[in-house]
Amino acid sequence: MALVTLLFPSCCAGVGGRCRSDFLLSGPWLRRAARSVQLQPLHQQLLQRHVSVEDVAKNKGPSLLFITYPEAIANMMGSTFFAIIFFVMMITLGLDSTFGGLEAIITAVMDEYPDVLTHRRELFVLGLVVVCFLGSLSTLTKGGAYVVKLLEEFGVGSSIIAVVFLEATAVSWFYGINRFSNDIKAMLGYTPGLFWKVCWVAISPAFLAYIIISSLLNPSPLTLFDYRFPDWSITVGYIIGISSFMWIPIYMVYKLVWTPGSLKQRLAVCLRPERTLPDIHTDTLGLTPVP
Repeated sequence: MALVTLLFPSCCAGVGGRCRSDFLLSGPWLRRAARSVQLQPLHQQLLQRHVSVEDVAKNKGPSLLFITYPEAIANMMGSTFFAIIFFVMMITLGLDSTFGGLEAIITAVMDEYPDVLTHRRELFVLGLVVVCFLGSLSTLTKGGAYVVKLLEEFGVGSSIIAVVFLEATAVSWFYGINRFSNDIKAMLGYTPGLFWKVCWVAISPAFLAYIIISSLLNPSPLTLFDYRFPDWSITVGYIIGISSFMWIPIYMVYKLVWTPGSLKQRLAVCLRPERTLPDIHTDTLGLTPVP
């Protein structure tokens, strides 16, 4: 959810979409099919080498994708066919994730500044794509695999989980679980059950906080192949990770400082959800929306 690649396609489904039935019909079967595709090459390697899973996939990441899987596919019957569909799958997987992520950023920024960007959408998209392209050039160098490993370890680990934790807390506790449930009812026609409400309010934030704290207290040494990353690169990795979510507390402080009134009044205003639609909700926390 923090990567918003799933949120953008959901916006295209329309109000009243059959998301639950679609998930029950496709989700479990697609997960089983994807799991079988992922495990079959590794199982083939285990049978041929007579080794454990840790030895075959000890360097997860780029080596698992571009070395282990191709080697396993090359030894399968009809290897050419399976190699083609495997890499076509990887290309389409990367493209649709990129489209979803970029479109979510484009939509959010354009909704925030409609007067400036409405007639300049093409230029804004071009600038965003160029920035992403220039930022990814470092992964194409001779040390690109190590850059990818650094980004993989710090860019999409605890930092993304921290973003999800802040999102879950903001929606469940400050926006209000009843308000959120009424929004779901307005879109789908039914209210989520008690189980989902308990998960959103307590269970999910607790598990997310536990994952974040445990990963920070017990960091494992960062290695790729036989190379161990130096301490300065670990510091760079933490900076990359912090940059993913630091704008949330920065904006919180900015909003608190620039809101007029006393500190108590500013806190009361900042903790209330802003009204963007006609208010038809009740809230367990008693927070009245800001007009």
